[in-house]
Amino acid sequence: MPTALTEIPPRPVPLDPPRKRWTRAECEVLEASGLFEQERLELVDGELISKMGKKRPHVNSLCLVAAGLAQIFGFRFVNQAAPIDVAPEDNPTNEPEPDLIVLTRQSLCFRSNPRPEDLRLVVEVADSSLNFDLTTKAALYARAGIIEYWVLDVTGRRLIVHRDEKAGGYASIIAYSEHERVAPLAAPRSEFRVADAFPA
Repeated sequence: MPTALTEIPPRPVPLDPPRKRWTRAECEVLEASGLFEQERLELVDGELISKMGKKRPHVNSLCLVAAGLAQIFGFRFVNQAAPIDVAPEDNPTNEPEPDLIVLTRQSLCFRSNPRPEDLRLVVEVADSSLNFDLTTKAALYARAGIIEYWVLDVTGRRLIVHRDEKAGGYASIIAYSEHERVAPLAAPRSEFRVADAFPA
């Protein structure tokens, strides 16, 4: 005889398939074998993230921001898509490649990845990666003690400035519209016009 149910048990939450978490050491072995020759990848939280397929608006804005920061700091201090070290506890499973970094010394002085204390500014140019850059990347950079982190929101035509890293996050997060200017902490007398990050 059928039994009336007074409560319907919750449906089990579907599980994601298991994923392989990678380490920097394992990635170095794969790179040496030639498996990464056709694709640019970065290691974030043990996952390999594709850096390929940047759209033209991303590329244009990246070039414009790089040129603007080179005017402020000098082109020898600005690198594009260069791997960096993060916090010691995060380094085994992370080797991010920010779109731009501004160094405390000229780039040719480095024989290995710049460490957080070598970085004046880290910049990500975001279109499809905006949420990832504002959450996962921001937390990773804050834990590393990176003093200033910019996310250029290409679609929203704004610059989101992260400062004052505390307890694995940034206490100050301010969005500047394309009609505003911001001075990097490391160059307080040199303002960057957000509009200059977008083609006219």
